[in-house]
Amino acid sequence: MGKNPIVPFLLIMGLGIGLIFFMSLYGLDQKAEISAENEDGEDVEEVEDFDAASFADAKCVSCHGGNLEGGAAPALVGTDMSADELEEVIRDGTDGGMPGGLVPEGDLEEMVDYILSLE
Repeated sequence: MGKNPIVPFLLIMGLGIGLIFFMSLYGLDQKAEISAENEDGEDVEEVEDFDAASFADAKCVSCHGGNLEGGAAPALVGTDMSADELEEVIRDGTDGGMPGGLVPEGDLEEMVDYILSLE
């Protein structure tokens, strides 16, 4: 009776799935550290010509959807949040997965105004 040639492939597949699972858990643990780094300003570059629309296209669409109408995260188009609530969420992040400090402090108001203008 010979060896079953599929067993090594099944072992490699199982190890790969396990590795992906544990790496995703590790990434979730890093959310607080990433947010803390952004609060310190270490990773956020100040941009002289900040453009909220371009920033949203580059950073927000991956979670909020291509038209910012919702995806893995709530819709930004037609949000019922106030300007103060939006600013707080953008600055501090949420427990649900959005890291804080993505938008430079000086550009928060422009980003909030952009989100509130979306229809």
